[in-house]
Amino acid sequence: MLNFEFPPIGGGTANANYYFLKEASNIKDLQIDLVTSKVGRGLIIEDFSKNIRIYKIGIKKKDLHHWKFSEMLEWCLKAHFLIRKLLKKSNYDLMHCWFGWPCGFFGYISRGKIPYMIALRGHDVPGYEMRFKKLESLFLRSLSRKVWKKASKLTANSKGLAELAKETINKEILIIPNGVDTNEFVSLKNKKTNKKITLISTGRLGQRKGHIYLIRALKKISGFKIILVGQGSEINKLKKESQGLDIEFKGFVNHNELQKVLSKADIYISTSLVEGMSNSILEAMACGLPIITTNVGGTSELIKGNGTIINKTQDVGSIIESLKLYKKNSKLIKMQGNISRQIAETMSWKNVVDRYVKEVYV
Repeated sequence: MLNFEFPPIGGGTANANYYFLKEASNIKDLQIDLVTSKVGRGLIIEDFSKNIRIYKIGIKKKDLHHWKFSEMLEWCLKAHFLIRKLLKKSNYDLMHCWFGWPCGFFGYISRGKIPYMIALRGHDVPGYEMRFKKLESLFLRSLSRKVWKKASKLTANSKGLAELAKETINKEILIIPNGVDTNEFVSLKNKKTNKKITLISTGRLGQRKGHIYLIRALKKISGFKIILVGQGSEINKLKKESQGLDIEFKGFVNHNELQKVLSKADIYISTSLVEGMSNSILEAMACGLPIITTNVGGTSELIKGNGTIINKTQDVGSIIESLKLYKKNSKLIKMQGNISRQIAETMSWKNVVDRYVKEVYV
């Protein structure tokens, strides 16, 4: 198994990998070696469980949640030699590549020795990230098509992401959504109701998350406060734009502390411009929060009577219209929150791992 990020490095996919391994540790006839990264020098080998071992490659990394090209290049060079060594030493049945690149590329160059599958996550799919548009036109799209074509299986974490991937290659893509730990993220019972409706959004504060449009919307509607969890390149711009608002910038919050922060909110809101299958939304749903989200990627696939879809991205008016629904009828918060929890209970990580074992690892 290859993934260049694993907690504390990375974001949603790193956490997804952790919970995946947590469930996989219960399957005795499944043996996994994960090659990933750590901050610092050298290589650390850790036993995650009796059947799972993690190889953490040390790299010179400054920001845990953002990758520079030099950092990625360093990991790739070191991972290449480690992967070659492991393939010589062990008789593996399959290489599980998280992300189409760079991990999928290692699967491709090792294809003569071992079959590989690719789990598409979001930014590794051409057309997902506008900042990669030039690179995609030059070589990334054609390279992705070549690498994906030789993979034994392709998976995507949402229907929307699978449809986007099919613009690059005409190949069967198995849709296996992310899961959520419903024991760690529990329904928020006996939560006090404030005079203002408290919104919360968690994740990187980058341009593609669209927080700037949320803040501009909140300037035009009263009765709401907002908690923003995370760090990122937009934070100074967001702080400047939000002067005068009832807003709390929580900064980075350890994942094991996130439940406490979510417990302070009434509604989870995502104004993202692009998305795969949001771990953050699933965790908020498990906590019994209704969801307001833009209609992008796989996020809208999670709304089944438990929230509201913002009709247009980057549109302040559409955000305001969604917020007005809860301001006019606060009873929606509890009703939709209960439905969120019910949906989350059907999306356990155990179900995710079982599907990979039965439908991918065969």
